[in-house]
Amino acid sequence: MLDAAGISGLTLLSLDDVAAFDEAPETGATFEENALAKARDAYRATGLPSVADDSGLEVAALNGMPGVLSARWSGVTGDAADNDRANTALLLAQLEDVPDSRRNAAFVSACALVSAAGEVVVRGEWPGAIVREPRGDGGFGYDPVFLPTGSDRTAAELSPAEKDAVSHRGRALTLLVPALRELAD
Repeated sequence: MLDAAGISGLTLLSLDDVAAFDEAPETGATFEENALAKARDAYRATGLPSVADDSGLEVAALNGMPGVLSARWSGVTGDAADNDRANTALLLAQLEDVPDSRRNAAFVSACALVSAAGEVVVRGEWPGAIVREPRGDGGFGYDPVFLPTGSDRTAAELSPAEKDAVSHRGRALTLLVPALRELAD
């Protein structure tokens, strides 16, 4: 994303590149609150400008749930694949009697940047709907049941490059470009 935006002068590090640090639990009521808390923790621990994201699925017929609880929706605490299967199965069960016309959903990503210059939080949304049966082997989480608006393929049927180009996270990071450009300058 930095290369595509023509931003130079920033060195991208991951959590694997810095000393381990404690992160506060995700207790925010919104994606924005959780992303900002994670970015603040990273900035406090490293002293480096830090970007963090919190993301999940909002389903209109469920009043925006699972929302910030997306990763823990079913309560299953196994490996990631077990959690994904349990979360998706619970979501489909909850929507079983909901007509297709009311299965609107959106993947949401809030990205926060915390640096000495201040804090910036942006939100990207990827609208779509929930299909009745999982389709596709790519991606993770709710990807096999999320059909992006205007597509005939679920997020799990898209290539990683296709998904990155249109996803909620890609949209949020694009909104963060001006703040990253200022940081680079």
